[in-house]
Amino acid sequence: MKGIRAGKLEYREGAIWGNPYLRVLRSQLEQYIAEELGADCLSSGKNRTELRKIKKEMADLKKRLVELQARRTEIERTMRK
Repeated sequence: MKGIRAGKLEYREGAIWGNPYLRVLRSQLEQYIAEELGADCLSSGKNRTELRKIKKEMADLKKRLVELQARRTEIERTMRK
């Protein structure tokens, strides 16, 4: 809100189901955060988000690998008979 009041951020007002919200341009918001809190704060937030996505993808892949290995074992058993 400080950035909007200072005139540094462009925004649009909107409402969904009677709930108001503000839409801000991401590029302007990132630049404003970097100016106010420092580039380290912004980059650490981005890094945390990327790390969370990577961990989730790795967990999904591990689960898929277990499923594929179980299926392979099942097929190999049927082929031996």
